[in-house]
Amino acid sequence: MSALVEYLPILPELIVAIGALILLMVGVFQKDEDANLVWFLSMLVMAGAAFFLIKDWGINATLFNESFVVNDFTRLLKVMVLIGGIFTIYMSISFLIDAGIFKSEYMVLMLFALLGMMMMISANDLIAMYLGLEIQSLALYVMAAFRRDNVRSSESGMKYFVLGALSSGMLLYGSSMVYGFSGSIYFSEIAKTALGDGTASIGMVIGLVFVLAGLAFKISAVPFHMWTPDVYEGAPTPVTAFFAICPKVAAMAILLRIIYNAFPDLTTQWNQIIVFISIASMILGAFGAIGQKNIKRLLAYSSIGNMGFALVGLAAGNREGVEGVIIYLMIYMVMTAGVFALVLSMRRNEEMVENIDDLRGLSQTNLSAAFLLALLMFSLAGIPPLAGFFAKFYVFMAAVKADMFILAIVGVLASVVGAFYYLRIIKIMFFDEAKDSFNEMPSQLKVVLGLSGLFVLFYIVYPNPLIEGARLAAKALLPTA
Repeated sequence: MSALVEYLPILPELIVAIGALILLMVGVFQKDEDANLVWFLSMLVMAGAAFFLIKDWGINATLFNESFVVNDFTRLLKVMVLIGGIFTIYMSISFLIDAGIFKSEYMVLMLFALLGMMMMISANDLIAMYLGLEIQSLALYVMAAFRRDNVRSSESGMKYFVLGALSSGMLLYGSSMVYGFSGSIYFSEIAKTALGDGTASIGMVIGLVFVLAGLAFKISAVPFHMWTPDVYEGAPTPVTAFFAICPKVAAMAILLRIIYNAFPDLTTQWNQIIVFISIASMILGAFGAIGQKNIKRLLAYSSIGNMGFALVGLAAGNREGVEGVIIYLMIYMVMTAGVFALVLSMRRNEEMVENIDDLRGLSQTNLSAAFLLALLMFSLAGIPPLAGFFAKFYVFMAAVKADMFILAIVGVLASVVGAFYYLRIIKIMFFDEAKDSFNEMPSQLKVVLGLSGLFVLFYIVYPNPLIEGARLAAKALLPTA
């Protein structure tokens, strides 16, 4: 019994893993049209895992010879990806039914992807990190190509697979370099040997660069963003929503842990890399979205830019920066879920439409949806007093505190440029001549869009729970800062 108690910290992962395996068997013995059971149970599994994570808040543990760590930082980020998974799968049902691909495999693949993300967030050595990353990635490759009868979906799955395999190879090569020069795979041991005789060895720095390159791919940071617009456009829309929310959070979590737990003494080296990819991502995300006509491609460039803003907090190298990154990711998740709820409702005559011009005059045919989407667009643009403004404010202030004024200024200027394409959507919805109305929005999408709009509008009223959660998580990551 005592041996079982030792493994209680991994109960959330066990719930997701066992739940996915059981639902896989349930799916084998039921008809596709009865996939509602798997859909409901998959959300129940995610909610159960999130419940046990919250219940054990404040308890720290390490398992499997310190390969797996559990603390407030890992718990919060896991809860975030699980909530993102619940929102995404809840939004997916109407699209999957209309597209004729409502199958239990979709839910099972999402559970396996979430399991990989949870393992990656808690990984405390290079091998555990890589295993979590691959479990996540293999499920995501299949999800991107889930519409086998659709050429664009198959193409996006292939592009994501080929480029994802390249990034995994870079990550693995960098990990082998780090292991070779440190003599250990554990983050704590790598941290002790990173400087060696007081200076960083060139081999260790090269390994760090390759590791950061592999993780930068997963968060769509420039110059490893090339897959994002094509995969976002080609993948089924609920899968695109999942890509935009959960993997970004998990990859950013392990990026924070790698930098602060494995390479805390190589600040000069990794800071230069993070600053570069942050500036490049903000600029390309801002300018790349301006000419887009497909809303999913626009959201792809928006995602690239948003990851650049989040990296501003990481580059600051202080606890305030970590808090800012976590709060930014929380707010970004909610805003993205709301926007994709509206995108999923863009149907005319039983056909999905994805062009931005299809939103023309939406305020005349569905004023409430147009109003909520306008709120989300203003929030993404960083207009006060909406939640998106505070997300950017936290990371910019962390950069200013770290005397990184140029980085903060570039971020502000990129926000101004990015506001153009967000405001253009609002102009199209409220001032252009109306097109035919969309089909009736499914109730699930109404719920997600409404909750997202209310969140960004009323965040200023009571932000303390998110701020306090981010503070405790940052303290767990940087206990001595």
